[in-house]
Amino acid sequence: MKLIKAYIRHRKTEDVYNALYNAGYCCMTLVECEGTGRYSDRSEKHISNKYPFTDAYRVIKIEILVSAVDVPEVVRIIRDNGRTGYKGDGLVLVSPVDNIYKIRNEIEGNEAL
Repeated sequence: MKLIKAYIRHRKTEDVYNALYNAGYCCMTLVECEGTGRYSDRSEKHISNKYPFTDAYRVIKIEILVSAVDVPEVVRIIRDNGRTGYKGDGLVLVSPVDNIYKIRNEIEGNEAL
């Protein structure tokens, strides 16, 4: 099992979400964040009310748990649909997951996906 975290432009969220959903990846978490970085696209910058001392810009973090064999497809979908071609298009991180446990019942591991 792998946890994929993708940080994408706010305006690309619907495109990425719909592409993942249409490919059968329905279960994910979307979190609105603010980010800074040396690769940010200054044309996308907005003044942060929360962090006024930064050049923060809005980003969406997508978290999706998938089996290891699905990682290349999910990463491709995110990259293809999140890309604008400008600096600051985002990052995709892939981390191993040792196990998962359903809270409601005693299902765990790949069966819980």
